Amino acid sequence: MSKAPNPPEGTKASSSTRSSQREKVTPKDIKSTWNECFTELKNVVIGKHEVLEDIMITLLAEGHILLEGVPGIAKTVITKAFADVIGMNFNRQQFTPDLLPSDVLGTNIFDPKTASFKLRRGPVFCNFLLADEINRSPPKTQAAMLECMAEKQVTIEGEQYALDPPFIVVATQNPVEQEGTYPLPEAQVDRFAMKLNLELPSADEEKEIIRLKHSGFKKKVRPMTTAAMVNKMIQTVKEDIYLSDELMGYIRDIIVMTRSDPRLMLGGSPRASLALLGSCKSYAALQGRNYVIPDDLKRIAVNSIAHRLQLKAEVELEGTTGKVVVEDIIKQVAVPI
Repeated sequence: MSKAPNPPEGTKASSSTRSSQREKVTPKDIKSTWNECFTELKNVVIGKHEVLEDIMITLLAEGHILLEGVPGIAKTVITKAFADVIGMNFNRQQFTPDLLPSDVLGTNIFDPKTASFKLRRGPVFCNFLLADEINRSPPKTQAAMLECMAEKQVTIEGEQYALDPPFIVVATQNPVEQEGTYPLPEAQVDRFAMKLNLELPSADEEKEIIRLKHSGFKKKVRPMTTAAMVNKMIQTVKEDIYLSDELMGYIRDIIVMTRSDPRLMLGGSPRASLALLGSCKSYAALQGRNYVIPDDLKRIAVNSIAHRLQLKAEVELEGTTGKVVVEDIIKQVAVPI
């Protein structure tokens, strides 16, 4: 077990000053709230416990999630249940081959009663957007998501509109080998803090799914928190979770090594470093700690980095994956003591 660092005195004092200006939410509060949400989610989601935790980690890190899996594996069910239990304003957009950017973002329409144009807001104006089967729409529509994911704002006909926080996109996609899919551009893939691959359920889990369906079970969860509380938890993660200088160097070393790995055409960008930073602080808070340890980084590194890497064609043909590369790099990088 890694030794817990001691935050410097200045860090403790500044945290106390900031918390006096807002209602204090501690890491223990975050852990307690997540445990309540997780317990409620387990009533409707069979298995996939680590996936649920990763979505919460990403939400508190102000990131976005890409869920990949074959059809019928409960990607939409998981996402909708999570939005319900968090108590966030939820919209779902089904991505189809004929979907236009204006269908997602919104557009100005003429109102004959007032002889003026009014904004018709698209589904992106929410707290929690499910972009369902995002890779079934052409690149033009996929690219419409870039600004809202990176800047938390939308530009429509030259006017900028801020999105209400918290804002998270959970995009689902079918494997790119399937018919009717378009590969996501690298710029968009890089904007997802994590990519999660959903596996088929185990034999016992599948039997439980069948049993629940046979019994007429309704897929509903109770909200266990609110969007306002989520905003406070996000602020705690940003301001009150301590990360030592040594661990900052650890993050740097992992990402920099991806840029020199001979198996890769393209390694991680600074955005990968920042995603790793936010996610490890979120994970520490979910454990009820106000500091990060190396094990936190190891827990979330693969899902935060692997999807950003571009392997050389010959390496990919040999069966090597981004996950394998990241796991190898973590073994090579010295862990700070």
